[in-house]
Amino acid sequence: MAIIKSGAKSAAQNADAVALAPEQVVEQLRAMRQQMPDLDAIPLTRSEKLRMRRQVNISAGFAHEAIGAVGDSEVVQRAVGNTPEELHAAEDEMARWDVVEAELRVLLRGVAAANLVRRHRIARAAMHAYRISRELVQQDDHAHLAERVDTLRRMRASRRRRTKPAAEPIPQPAPLKQL
Repeated sequence: MAIIKSGAKSAAQNADAVALAPEQVVEQLRAMRQQMPDLDAIPLTRSEKLRMRRQVNISAGFAHEAIGAVGDSEVVQRAVGNTPEELHAAEDEMARWDVVEAELRVLLRGVAAANLVRRHRIARAAMHAYRISRELVQQDDHAHLAERVDTLRRMRASRRRRTKPAAEPIPQPAPLKQL
């Protein structure tokens, strides 16, 4: 069926690529997650994440100078609890994981876009089938489609009736008294 076939690249272009089934991707992602440090070690609440994001909002220059202060003073180093070498190693590790995070975001956006295209193709095919069936059911040869068309019509009507609840009105402030 031409409508369901995937789009942009031809089979020749995809010949070199290994096509994974969704289940294989999930399996590989789970295996990778088990091998990645710190992913499940520290579950953070939403408020903890917000607080941490506010605290990490410093420039690279600020962090560099602060690490320099750790290296310049034994007192600062003892108070911080890390050597400059440990902090530089942590910076390097963070930068490397930032690249992983960026690649995962690109992967997620790609998967989401591909799924949107799939949903769109199926929705177009379903609506096309509904319209054709609605026309065909008027002919005696296709009377067997009547129950299906009625079900589809009811499903569409019930979906249209379901609307989002109205947002509560925003209370208007009382007018200021004039002096």
